[in-house]
Amino acid sequence: MQLYLIRHADAVEHPDDAARQLSPRGRDQAKALGQFLGRGGAFTPAEIWHSPLRRARETAELLAAAAKLAVPLREKAGLRPEDNPAALVPMIQRTTASVALVGHEPHLSALASLLVAGATEPPVFLMKKATVLALDGTADYWAVRWQVSPELLR
Repeated sequence: MQLYLIRHADAVEHPDDAARQLSPRGRDQAKALGQFLGRGGAFTPAEIWHSPLRRARETAELLAAAAKLAVPLREKAGLRPEDNPAALVPMIQRTTASVALVGHEPHLSALASLLVAGATEPPVFLMKKATVLALDGTADYWAVRWQVSPELLR
């Protein structure tokens, strides 16, 4: 199974963290990332899960549209920045199809570190905004397949 960890694109500042929307730059980042992923053929999620925060949902929507993916987008608990990544592992283990997770830091780096290295500390990964980290794995073993960050798309 492939697991794609995607950090949301650039967002505006807002006093209500959950309401932060993508900035114009972030919208461009999400679209460019989606277009790139759609051309390559290596991005094949059966579903896209996103956190309940607006910037993650917007990133998922723009990315899916730009990649021309006709897959369900689902809001999932356990993808907020402060959530415990270990709580998400059983849900991932029950999933047989490839899935993309659109979320936040430090959660995504901790989740990737937990899956690949077996521990969240020290973090092994750092996810920049609008970055995708693709993992191949099974319930017990995960390895890095590839990573794309915004500066590679220029």
